[in-house]
Amino acid sequence: MFYRRKIILALLELFGGELEKIRLQKLLFLFSQQQTKPEYEFIPYKYGCYSYSANADLTTMVAKSMLIENTSSFVKSDKTSYLKLLKLEDKLKLNSIKSLYGAMNSDALMKHTYKNFPYWAINSVKAASILTSEELKNVKKHKSTNDSITLFTIGYEGISLEGYLNRLVQNNVKLLIDVRRNPLSMKFGFSKSLLKRYCESLDIYYLHIPEVGIVSDQRQELNTQSDYDALFKVYRKENLVNTKAEQQQILNLLVKYKRVALTCFEANICQCHRKHLADAIVDLPNFDYQLKHI
Repeated sequence: MFYRRKIILALLELFGGELEKIRLQKLLFLFSQQQTKPEYEFIPYKYGCYSYSANADLTTMVAKSMLIENTSSFVKSDKTSYLKLLKLEDKLKLNSIKSLYGAMNSDALMKHTYKNFPYWAINSVKAASILTSEELKNVKKHKSTNDSITLFTIGYEGISLEGYLNRLVQNNVKLLIDVRRNPLSMKFGFSKSLLKRYCESLDIYYLHIPEVGIVSDQRQELNTQSDYDALFKVYRKENLVNTKAEQQQILNLLVKYKRVALTCFEANICQCHRKHLADAIVDLPNFDYQLKHI
């Protein structure tokens, strides 16, 4: 079993085997803030801090009959004591969470996290009703309002779904354009349907333009930068010269949405075709905007 799932089960164990869904997310978030390298990361959702990865693990554990899910909460049905199986430092941190926040209900935990971790409250539908005007003002300061027209590129290699989504939010991206030929991934959250759903939950539109991608057969045996450079030479010659309409479409969308990101897999921009696609768009007539790789 993944260690991170043991943490969720141990947290439930500490709280008598059952926690409301919102309360569980908030307690898990507070625990993660104490970790040097958090097991889970969180995005600013409609009720504050939320982890899609944690929710996926909870769903998996329900399917494995380790948990029971009802309308409002999760119940631990597995009788194993997972608290005993944790590293000592994590066991101490969880006990600290219980001591500090065990008496707080969902609303109290929501208010506490909004006040002390305001970034994660920027999209909350509850913030205005539970925070003072000064506290709400502090939350709003953490929401990016930069609307200068910018074309971004972003890869998801080496980062979590939540880390990736936070980069989009923090840069006020309004439209994500998937430039993979085949938008499938073994990594959680990055296949087309899920990525679209998660982006749109944060008011980020999603669009797939496969024509500007590279077919899988051409992506074999890429071991050195020279291999990538040879591939991109072919891409510029055979793809970019034939996808002017799609490039113009992206430029039109950039003017409309102002903050647009091109996405693919590779973290290293020099090993991804999105760099050459972005450069081609920059070279189009009437492009007079910023290009930024995030």
